Amino acid sequence: MKVAVIGAGKVGSAVVGDLMHVGSVSQIVLVSRDRYRAEGEVLDYQHTTSFTHYPCVDVRVGGYEDCAGADLAVIAAGPSIQEGQTRTDLAAQNVQVLREILDGLDRHCPQCFLILVTNPVDVLTFAAHRLSARPRNRVIGTGTMIDTARLIQSIASAYRIDPKNVFVYMLGEHGETSFAAWSMANICGLSLEEFGKLHVAARIDRDQEELRAKQAGYEILRRKGYTSHGIAAAVARLVIAIATDEKCILPVSVPLEGEYGLRDTALSVPCVVGAGGVEKVLEFPLSLEERRRLQASADHLAEAIARAGF
Repeated sequence: MKVAVIGAGKVGSAVVGDLMHVGSVSQIVLVSRDRYRAEGEVLDYQHTTSFTHYPCVDVRVGGYEDCAGADLAVIAAGPSIQEGQTRTDLAAQNVQVLREILDGLDRHCPQCFLILVTNPVDVLTFAAHRLSARPRNRVIGTGTMIDTARLIQSIASAYRIDPKNVFVYMLGEHGETSFAAWSMANICGLSLEEFGKLHVAARIDRDQEELRAKQAGYEILRRKGYTSHGIAAAVARLVIAIATDEKCILPVSVPLEGEYGLRDTALSVPCVVGAGGVEKVLEFPLSLEERRRLQASADHLAEAIARAGF
């Protein structure tokens, strides 16, 4: 698989590093306005290839013309969130950046999948679907994948188990209106309370766990100035799902066409992801309160999308 990574900032560079350990990726093209920095990142990564047990990846710096034949493009370019900002504050700037990126990609690799990382990711996912000729299954935002991972890790820590045994989703916007779908939360098929009787009787405050998952990115931002590792791992997870036709279920941002009664927005809901990208949007039986919160998240995003000119 050939992958184009657009943007050589903190996130784009971390994505390149994670993709080098995805066995099905054979070539990575890093595209950036700051070519000098991109060359430094690529040179640094090239020096790791003799230490890995994965197939050697051809990683290089290029322009959009070098993206020809790419199966997938990861869009991680644009100004990043700063302390005191919200993700939606970046919309106008990054939609303009997106227009320029899509112009290049549509000319040289018009059929490639798009994985949107740049914030506000839901707004840009919707914009990318509208601005490109790609069907919605080929336009995927990382959405609440990282929020979900943060919630799962926190719950697993409380119950002293491997996070991969915890099942729960953060849904809606990747931002302030996201929420935990507690109605489907379980550990190995048991409710959190039932599992606690068998292993560790952890008592978690669900409101606090949800808030912690939503605020985790800002906590990282305050401490190191940016986030990169978690979102890069989320991108690699998506690439693996597509490359191996995994048919896994992930909470990704996708333009909705009537699912959950919603249209004209993009937000995260559980989707089957495989060789066809988003192969199916799953309508889980959410509780009434969760339905209300999903609608509120959709309304919030619809306003942000309208302000961005769509």
